[in-house]
Amino acid sequence: MKIKKVVCAAGKTGFYFDDQRAIKKGAESDGAFYKGETVTEGFSSVRQAGEAISVLFILENGAIAHGDCAAVQYSGAGGRDPLFLAENFIPVIEKEIAPMYEGKEITTFREMADLVDKFVCPKTGKQYHTAIRYGVTQACLDAVAKSKGKLMAQVIAEEYGTKVSDKMIPIFTQSGDNRYENADKMIMKGAEVLPHALFNHVEQKVGLKGEKMKAYVEWLRNRILEYRTSDSYNPILHIDVYGTLGIVFNNDFEKIADYVMELEEIAKPFKLRVEGPVDVEEKWAQIDALAAIRKHMDAKGSTAEIVADEWCNTFEDIVDFSKAKAGHMAQIKTPDLGGINNSIEAVLYCKEHGMGAYLGGTCNETSRSAEICANIAMATRPAQTLAKPGMGVDEGYMIVFNEMSRILSLKDKL
Repeated sequence: MKIKKVVCAAGKTGFYFDDQRAIKKGAESDGAFYKGETVTEGFSSVRQAGEAISVLFILENGAIAHGDCAAVQYSGAGGRDPLFLAENFIPVIEKEIAPMYEGKEITTFREMADLVDKFVCPKTGKQYHTAIRYGVTQACLDAVAKSKGKLMAQVIAEEYGTKVSDKMIPIFTQSGDNRYENADKMIMKGAEVLPHALFNHVEQKVGLKGEKMKAYVEWLRNRILEYRTSDSYNPILHIDVYGTLGIVFNNDFEKIADYVMELEEIAKPFKLRVEGPVDVEEKWAQIDALAAIRKHMDAKGSTAEIVADEWCNTFEDIVDFSKAKAGHMAQIKTPDLGGINNSIEAVLYCKEHGMGAYLGGTCNETSRSAEICANIAMATRPAQTLAKPGMGVDEGYMIVFNEMSRILSLKDKL
């Protein structure tokens, strides 16, 4: 079967683009807006509407394969590609990428994904924007699945030598700033990993000595114990701190390890994960920092885990963080890796090399990219996968849960 035509449609994501550097420099929130000057190139305001591009492959039999190009909330920060605006990149897809696929036979996912994901411009020496590679490779996977009459998860399992999971992958839900009411929603839905909690400001959220975060973890622990409907519901508490512990403890890695262990005691009987304890603004320094924190924690017998996020953007980054034991778990931030083939390989690499695999992403994605990532999760079996898009809990959890449920119901019937 061949691809007859490639069509693009401009779209919106489930959240926003935020200028992370501007926020760190003190841009103040005003409702859903931020007041302040932009810092990162390309931003017209500190927060602006997230944008996506749907890439549609019209197949010979009239079926339409579909993927969505999307970039993370904090585009242009932490070593990432620049802001992704539809009007800037639809012409690139139509003029340069569509000819790679139009009129071509659908072969294997890996072969089709490599066409766009591995392409390097001879003039600039650069690859296409990660968001483009992300969306186009999603469409490639869907095209192969539709041509074979299989689930996308089954295509991945066949090509990468895995087996589609017989059970749901634990879903990690994210609360945004509404960390109390949204935590209630998570408990009610039975989310296995929660709540993210967005601790991205020292004075307002973490506390100058970390006291506000401690109070929140205590509240969350008690809330779960009060409202869980079964003693068997024991979610993992996963808190994202956006490097703020480095600010609180002046990048003293042993003190940070000790503080995480204090949180660990407060969280009991629930397991604790802390994402992004420091952000030292450079990849190799970040690796050294997370490796040092992990070493201190492991030496002191901690069972809590720290999660690598910032500066761990590409497949190669994930390999480097894993080799250095820079954290106990790596977030595989799917849009940052470009082609979804890289996210698949990253999960498998982490599992083979003793690093926890968290198939993540961003609130700033779409329902389509979330569904496709659910197929990746079911085929590769990471430790957890992200509910996305958005920060409202219910919608993202529904999308990912329902897609995995459909896969479970269909996988032995196709």
